[in-house]
Amino acid sequence: MKIWTYILFILFMITSCSGSSSSQNLTWYNNSVITNVAEDPEKPEEFMRVSIGISPQIFYLSKKGADYKALLEKASQSHKKGKAYNIGIENNTNIIKQVNEVP
Repeated sequence: MKIWTYILFILFMITSCSGSSSSQNLTWYNNSVITNVAEDPEKPEEFMRVSIGISPQIFYLSKKGADYKALLEKASQSHKKGKAYNIGIENNTNIIKQVNEVP
């Protein structure tokens, strides 16, 4: 009986951490708080580096994206005020494509 509990717990953790894919090829991190926003030391003219979570995962905001300013504003608000957002990360690139209010 204990083994089934552990298996269910592991499956729950995997599905809750991996998010879900949408038609835009995004992985979603729901109810996430951004812990740091800084220029990428390797390509500061192209990217901002964004850390999500207590054990930070690193993602990027493209400075060349059409919605860069709006995404940066939400990322900064999450970092400064601890506000949670649903964050959509483009698969295979680690680039943040959407930052949505939590309903």
